[in-house]
Amino acid sequence: MGKLRARKTRRRVGRVSIYLHRRRWWVYYREHGRPVRKAVADDRTAAEQVASQINLELTSSAPTLFSFRPVLVAELQRSFIDYHEHIVRSSLATVSRYRTATQHLVNFGRELAAHEIEVEAFVRYLRILRVAPNGHANARRRALRDNGVRYILETCRSMYGYAAKRRHLPPYADNPFAGLGGKRARVEDAKPVFVFDRRSELAFLKAADGWAFGVHFLLAKLGLRPGELIRLLIEDVDLVGGWLHVRSRPELGAHTKTRRERAVPLIAEAATVLKNLIGRRTAGPVVLRQKADVSALPLANCDARTLAAAVQKRVAAAEAAGDEPLNRRAIARLHRAVWRDAGATRLERIRASFIQTAEACGLTEATCPKSWRHTFATLLQDANIDPLIRQLTLGHAPQFGMGTLGMTSVYTHTRPETQKREIERALRLWPESLELVFHMCKEV
Repeated sequence: MGKLRARKTRRRVGRVSIYLHRRRWWVYYREHGRPVRKAVADDRTAAEQVASQINLELTSSAPTLFSFRPVLVAELQRSFIDYHEHIVRSSLATVSRYRTATQHLVNFGRELAAHEIEVEAFVRYLRILRVAPNGHANARRRALRDNGVRYILETCRSMYGYAAKRRHLPPYADNPFAGLGGKRARVEDAKPVFVFDRRSELAFLKAADGWAFGVHFLLAKLGLRPGELIRLLIEDVDLVGGWLHVRSRPELGAHTKTRRERAVPLIAEAATVLKNLIGRRTAGPVVLRQKADVSALPLANCDARTLAAAVQKRVAAAEAAGDEPLNRRAIARLHRAVWRDAGATRLERIRASFIQTAEACGLTEATCPKSWRHTFATLLQDANIDPLIRQLTLGHAPQFGMGTLGMTSVYTHTRPETQKREIERALRLWPESLELVFHMCKEV
């Protein structure tokens, strides 16, 4: 009787058997000599469909529905970073951030397979970890802030999503980092963003020396990212029309954060500062290194095309010497060398001048030049500038490709004269700092 019942509840589909066990249908087969048993369905028809799929995969020697290839955490990290660097071609800065974030998981589970990681134990590890904020070996160590923990968990979640697609995790297993990090994660100890007000902006600019005044005035009145300012070329400035163009130049290793080009209107005072920085030069970076000797610069007064040609020449020479193509990091080093030879200042120098000037005027809580961009955006909000104009001027990527106003943003087209008028109206709310221009800048 038992054998008859077993025959009624067991059936073969090619190399796969299905059978009823404890009111569920299971599949049984052998893959690479190893037996595999899995509960797959509550009814026979669904189980037969799964068995047919697995049999087809076994016949074609493809990975089956329930197979996965375990990898060590370190191997998964290398594959994930390589994917972003060479397939997706994320920016080198983004790749570096991903590597740093996922390295904490590698350090935690160095000898473990990726699917063996206990996520709750990893979070506890992060909470007691002490790191150097700037990555320097001799820097003072501190605990990770909540924002840092959240970013690490979000990056690990992305890495495990990548692992699941490549069958490095057990089939049908949930992403172990799902629900951790994200915007709902509680952030209690985030470093506050300093936003200038009318008085603190005036105090800062008064305390700045000539070079620092020009740099930080432009950041305050144009809303540029510091990295965009140091890669700004004279040919991107239209002093006659009153516009500044922020462009990506991949041939020179210069990219806007969102890969979106934009035009920023110039008020008269900003144009005066730009004239003072440019002087009699006709090409090259707008902001030169402090006390740079133009006559001694190998690539002084070179436009974008000439600088790109210099990069290509150096790449060709380096590849000829090494007999193999350069990787992205080596090319990035050549990009930085060309900018240096053209006289461009470094991002670190702008940060240092910001901190020095802030300390000189007693604004010790101001520690990052990104405060200017926050201040610029806040001032536009105070002036009730249209959200589309703010988004256009700041160069933020529209949400879901259509902007914060949805389809309305697709049908709305901002005229340049409207953008220029509204931005100038907002910046005129703080006239005291604008008046400093005529005392700090000499006529060229």
